[in-house]
Formats: sequence, C-alpha cells, structure tokens
Amino acid sequence: MSADDFSQHVEVRRPGGRCVHAWRRPGSTRPVLGIHGLSSTSRLWSWTLAAAPDVDLVAADLSGRGSSTPRPDASTLAGHVADQLAVLDALGLETVDVLGMSLGGFIAVQLAVTAPERVRSLTLLDGGPPTVRRPTSREQLEAAFADRTARLGTDWPDLASYVDVVVAHTAPLLDPADPHLATCLAHDLERGRDGGRVRLDGRALVDDAADVFLTDTAADALRRLSVPTQLLHAEWSVGAGSPPAYTDDEVAAVVAASDGLVTAELLPGHDHAGVVMTDSGAAASVRALRRSLAG
Repeated sequence: MSADDFSQHVEVRRPGGRCVHAWRRPGSTRPVLGIHGLSSTSRLWSWTLAAAPDVDLVAADLSGRGSSTPRPDASTLAGHVADQLAVLDALGLETVDVLGMSLGGFIAVQLAVTAPERVRSLTLLDGGPPTVRRPTSREQLEAAFADRTARLGTDWPDLASYVDVVVAHTAPLLDPADPHLATCLAHDLERGRDGGRVRLDGRALVDDAADVFLTDTAADALRRLSVPTQLLHAEWSVGAGSPPAYTDDEVAAVVAASDGLVTAELLPGHDHAGVVMTDSGAAASVRALRRSLAG
C-alpha cells in the first residue's frame, strides 16, 4: 500500500489551533472508521487496505501522532472521541462501523457510548474491555512504554534503522522485510523513508495509557455499550509465549456480562501487534469486520 491508496485527505481544524489529519479510501461497503493504537498512526491499516480492497475505510492520525497536532492539555479517550466525531462530520458521514485496535478499541467503545447514533457496530482488536492485569501508577506506565519514548530523541538516518529497532524491541514477530511494515513505519518519521525523528508526542502516549489503565473510564463505557461488538484477541502480548492482554476467562466474563451484545474470538499464534500487522492477522481482522458489516 502507498499513501495514494488513501485517495481522500482532510485536515480537520480543532479548538486551540490543532489540526487532525484524516484519510479515506472509498469502497463499496458501508464506511468503516479505523482507529489505530497507542503509538501507531493511520498507516496501521496498511495490511487491512491490502486484505480488503473493497472496504470504504476512513482513518485519522490521533492527536500527537503522525501528522496530527498534539493537544496542549491532557490527552484522553474523550478528547479522541471528539476528534473522531469531527472527522466524521468533515466527511459527511452520519453512521459508521468502527474498527479499533488496542487504544483504538478503547476509543471505539467510548465513541459508541458517547454517540451511539453514529456507530452501527464495533470490531475490537485486542483492546476495548478493561484489562485485569494493569499498571497502577503513571511511573509504571512510563516504564512500560519506555521502548516507545526512548525512540523519540533519535534522528533516524533511514527507515531501515527505525524498522529494526521497532521489531527488535516492540514487535518481535513482525517481518522487518514486510513492505506493509515499511509503509506503516515510514509515516511515523519526519522525512518518511529518509528517516528523521518519530512524530509521536510522548506525553500524549502516557496520558492516553493513564486514562485507559488508571481510571474507570473503560469499565464505565463497557457497561453502557449498546451496539453489537466483536472482540478478536491475541494469544500473546509481545512475542510467542508472553502473557496475553486478555485471558480466556477474562474474555468469557466480558461476553457473559454483555447479554449477547459482545462476541469474542481468540486469534492463536499471534501477538498483540500481529492481530493487524501481519497478513494472517489482517485476514482474520477483516473476516471479523465483514461479519460486523453483514450484521
């Protein structure tokens, strides 16, 4: 995929002079809003675009990521929801099916309870329900995401050197030679494939993680959920054999408490990143999305 596959680009002006950049690849399905993860960008959906060439996909860089301006105040799920609604308004989209990965899953649930009339369904990829095992302080969060924030002070000489570090320290099951990975990670950098600093606001990253892990925001939103929801969850978190974000028992409890609103599927042999950032993970994600679109 190249940036040209997102044939439409909009700059959405936000309060305080901020700007959120969003893209759309028109297709024959109902519009799908893709919301990326904590340290990613809209180009997370490179694999999805390739696996589902018919899907009408909209994706924005969350504030403080890629082309979108950081917030001057604390970054929160509610703030991202307001930005996503502004993107939908700018594109004239009344209702969408939402595809959210990791942090994007938490934003998707919050969006669905904030504006249920705008959301037809949710497809959540290893994120959305609150996790049982989680950090309990901001200091722990800063330590947990040190691999991401440590990259921010480097002027990367080229894309290859950045890809190598991301795979080695954050996503060990990804293929560094994957062309979709190159497309995805090039959008992180100031000069794209020619390198540069990572376009990620470290404070926004920790702020968002704090809203997910240190508050009851996610649990409160899940209790208020009223739209059909699928959860695709990975067998591992980071690398083969690592503890998952969600155990089978935790997922079963979420499903049981939803009165039939939430269904879930385990994706074996994949870790958190691989749910989207591999051909096989993207294929499974697209299958789940198509079930949502057909519902």
